[in-house]
Amino acid sequence: MDPTYSPEAQAYREKVQAFLAEKLPTGWQGTGALPLDELETFVAEWREVLFESNYLAPGWPTEYGGGGLTQLEQVILAEEFTRAGVPSGGPNDAFSIQMLGNTLLMWGTDEQKEHYLPRLLRGDDTWCQGYSEPDAGSDLGNVGLRAELDGDEWILDGQKIWTSAGHLADHIFTLARTDPGAPKHKGISFLLVPMDQPGIEVRPIEMISGDSEFNEVFYTDARVPRENVVGGVNNGWAVAMSLLGFERGEAAATAPIRFQAEYERLQAMAIERGLADDPVIRQKLAWCHSKVRIMRFNGLRVLTQFLQGHHPGPDAAIGKLFWSEYHKVVTELAVDILGADAMVVEGRRPSSSFSTDDPGAANTSGSWVTTFLNARAGTIYAGSSQIQRNIVGEMILGLPKEPKPQ
Repeated sequence: MDPTYSPEAQAYREKVQAFLAEKLPTGWQGTGALPLDELETFVAEWREVLFESNYLAPGWPTEYGGGGLTQLEQVILAEEFTRAGVPSGGPNDAFSIQMLGNTLLMWGTDEQKEHYLPRLLRGDDTWCQGYSEPDAGSDLGNVGLRAELDGDEWILDGQKIWTSAGHLADHIFTLARTDPGAPKHKGISFLLVPMDQPGIEVRPIEMISGDSEFNEVFYTDARVPRENVVGGVNNGWAVAMSLLGFERGEAAATAPIRFQAEYERLQAMAIERGLADDPVIRQKLAWCHSKVRIMRFNGLRVLTQFLQGHHPGPDAAIGKLFWSEYHKVVTELAVDILGADAMVVEGRRPSSSFSTDDPGAANTSGSWVTTFLNARAGTIYAGSSQIQRNIVGEMILGLPKEPKPQ
């Protein structure tokens, strides 16, 4: 692990800080300080600023409209945006640019890149991810969605579940079984599917917080052009694993910063409510502080490996397991500090069901109670804690694998 940055890196950091100082309003406190009815307008305008400044896809080659930044520059950019409390794109760009766009750069044909990459940058299409199924969530290789070739089209029948933002999307990148006779990891293909057709039905799933960001997606004779396979027929497993690496790569830089800011907000609430000297509360705050520091050190370890050319592999499970289990505990502490006020949810709620509240959010019951409820889902989405423990045990520690069912 190397926690230091070179003078050249520090110079680029100052360049990003100057950009933020120029583009953000005076007295900026983070997106969490904006009312929800103003947040959507700000994010749309901010995305346009990033697009015009070539910061929307900073790691893409310039010929595809990206910023052409080095890996270190991308890390610094992500860190400074997170510290400033601004997003690195629009609400769909994590799916469209970070996940699908990077995957197309690695696996896509020239025709797919020329067609989709400009549309992703402009925000012409809204994407979601179709991986998990009722019998293939943690065991992704057990995908059962069928895709049969019929002339120049694939016909899809089956179901996906836990599809984040599926009710807002008009396209879905999905895994489908194109060869039922092949071993389960060998007969899967990665398809780009338009959702605005009669064969696609989306049903939102209401969460305990009252939000409905997860969905079921049903395919009934849905049709996809033959050329919409990415990475070759029956090679979808390799493509899917690449995409999961892009999904978790940036989190090593940004997650520790977001959780540190959240912890400082929690500590301030304890002081405001006169509980900072309570021995039980102090002990729990100290525990949370130590976990956030460990998260930071693990992030630096991952970033050091990343900058040396090592891309996220099984070790990405360590970070996912750590932050999601930690977040259950820290949000429970927030509810304890709120006390009876937690029984009445008041004030601005988080704009998203994922991870921490927006940077700069106020210490209201609306913020903390909703985050507390959403934190339970954090141990399930993007890989359940049980499966992350299996990955760490089997693929990192070399422990014996669990017996396979007959």
